[in-house]
Amino acid sequence: MRTIKDLDIENKKVIIRCDFNVPIKDGKITDDTRIQAALETIQYCLDKNAKVILLSHLGRVKEEADLAKNDLAPVADRLSKLLKKDILFSEKTRGEELEAVIDSMEPGDVLLIQNTRYEDLDGKKESSNDEELGAYWASLGDVFVNDAFGTIHRAHASNVGIASHLPSAVGFLIERELNALSVLENPPHPFIVVLGGAKVADKIGVIENLVTKADKILIGGGMAFTFLKAKGYEIGKSLLDEENLDFCKRMLEEHSDKIVLPVDFAVTNEYSNDEEYRVRGINEFHADEMGLDIGNQTVEFFKQVVEDAAIVIWNGPLGVYEFDQYKKNTDELLKYLVVNDIKVILGGGDIVAAATAAGYKDKVYHASTGGGATLEYLEGKKLPGLEAIK
Repeated sequence: MRTIKDLDIENKKVIIRCDFNVPIKDGKITDDTRIQAALETIQYCLDKNAKVILLSHLGRVKEEADLAKNDLAPVADRLSKLLKKDILFSEKTRGEELEAVIDSMEPGDVLLIQNTRYEDLDGKKESSNDEELGAYWASLGDVFVNDAFGTIHRAHASNVGIASHLPSAVGFLIERELNALSVLENPPHPFIVVLGGAKVADKIGVIENLVTKADKILIGGGMAFTFLKAKGYEIGKSLLDEENLDFCKRMLEEHSDKIVLPVDFAVTNEYSNDEEYRVRGINEFHADEMGLDIGNQTVEFFKQVVEDAAIVIWNGPLGVYEFDQYKKNTDELLKYLVVNDIKVILGGGDIVAAATAAGYKDKVYHASTGGGATLEYLEGKKLPGLEAIK
């Protein structure tokens, strides 16, 4: 894989595709982790006297009303503070005004261009990898660096489109991600997978790809109920992915020695954080009850399974993590892994957010910045943003 160190960027105009898709509330960034993750690549270019042109998306843009709430201006402000220098910001994603700013740039200048998905307002040009748009953005620079792991599974004009026209490489963030995740191609054993989240449908590819490699797959979250239903258990009003019951039955039949399911749950009658819960074994569900977290016995059971693990890959929380009283056991298992120095890779998205909130993100071996990208990597799929650079 060609990395930024393989490119000649001295005094060049370097276009960097970053992932600045950060949470913003009332115009203020509430978590700048993704911005900080891009700094190493940006600083490397500045040290080479490059003119740095940054591209990123923010949120989804489907109508005019989406423009204001997905404005990248707050990111430019935060970048300025983090890099300790003024950041140029272009409100335009193309045209003479943008080109004039780039023409006036000096070595060491940094320009952030407005949200690439503003181009989706007129025919989804960014998200559909419009050929003309990709070529236009490529014309603004001399070389291209993709450092947005979170969008590497998508073929967009701002990654695949630009890479088709310029000498290209990955930045330090993507290089770190690939190095960390590559251990899963030939993992040490015991290799344990922990899967949570709501629906089986979201994890079919991951299960199919990893079940032959893993020693055990621990299943929690809402998806556990479809597996339990497939085994004939009563699950009350718990989440059921009915369309994938047959898949769960097949996995349980073919890999009964590997699939590990919860033995108890925190249950309630209402999907809310307010009602008091009780703990039920998997054969004790009432028809009007739903499970919203794994139970204490399950956590202890899961700890026993992972205690000798050489490596653990974990995607998705084990309970309804947005409700305070149902995030306890996700945090408990995270704590156990960290305290016992078990090598763990957190597979992006919600589980990284959970680890961040609990203070464990920086204590694990690797917390992936990708959500869908990490999942598709775990499924063994080709990633278009990477293939374009290969």
